Amino acid sequence: MGNKYKVAIIGGGSFGTAIANIMADNGHDTCQWMRTAERVDEVNTKHSNEVYLPGIQLNPALRASTDLRETVAGCNAVFFSIPSKSSRDVARQLADCIAPGTILVSTTKGIEFESNKLMSQVLKEELPQVRLGVMSGPNLAKELAARMITGTVIASEDEGVTTTIQELLQCSYFRVYAGSDMYGVELAGALKNVYAITAGMAAALGCGHNTISMLITRSLAEMSRYAVIKGADPLTFLGLAGVGDLFVTCTSPLSRNYRVGYELGQGRDLNEVVESLGQVAEGVNTLRLMKEQSELLDIYMPLVHGLYDIIYNGRKVSEVIGTMMCAEQNRDVEFTLQ
Repeated sequence: MGNKYKVAIIGGGSFGTAIANIMADNGHDTCQWMRTAERVDEVNTKHSNEVYLPGIQLNPALRASTDLRETVAGCNAVFFSIPSKSSRDVARQLADCIAPGTILVSTTKGIEFESNKLMSQVLKEELPQVRLGVMSGPNLAKELAARMITGTVIASEDEGVTTTIQELLQCSYFRVYAGSDMYGVELAGALKNVYAITAGMAAALGCGHNTISMLITRSLAEMSRYAVIKGADPLTFLGLAGVGDLFVTCTSPLSRNYRVGYELGQGRDLNEVVESLGQVAEGVNTLRLMKEQSELLDIYMPLVHGLYDIIYNGRKVSEVIGTMMCAEQNRDVEFTLQ
């Protein structure tokens, strides 16, 4: 083990807790900010977070606090793991607490609904003094917290950020790859949530493996098409942040968005499903944004439009699938190396 760092995690959810646990495992001085005193007390005395990571024993060295200023004081790096709808508000609270030049890594896989901005864009506006990076990949929190072998991508325009985060998180069960396409990595993490809902719905309806495979592959095509228009590198979508994350969220019941789709496929109401989940499923809000953007920018996204019709316009799944199967047959692979 190399240098020891002082690090903070902003957010008390499943992924924030899993990341905090890795850094405590690695011997770093780790503190996690949570909103509620009850949850803080649970981490500090019982070394668990049963609401978000049931059955997982956390490293006893991991500390938690409700005091934001105390949590980030003197930190070398801060991980920002807040749902997209609350990110700007928490970032504003953080603005006068975090020192200039501190490394800040966003792990949120979502888009701000009001502005259609990614989390890195929100954080740049509210915290211009930090060195920014984003992290994404096939990182189901429960598996990561259970110390199952996992890979992720840290992307930043600042090479020092990626090097430091690799040193912080790399261990026997967590492999951290570096990248420079910050926008593409973050965009992939946000977009795949929508397609996980579609895949969950297909699974609930008893669709075969051929169908699920086609859905995942065409989802990747739609994501890449959208990304290129938005200025990202389509090759980023062939890595862990793209196809890796898309695959796991479209096939695992541990994925919140997959579970939303599965419940919808069984005929439950969307609001009821989201309420019973007890955690944020970012894909529900992202779907509306992608539908609006695809129309505004004239991007061909039949899966997005089909899912939107099912969730918000009350169309039957069979009708939407029938429409998609009769749609114009485009090329299989749209982006190639010249």
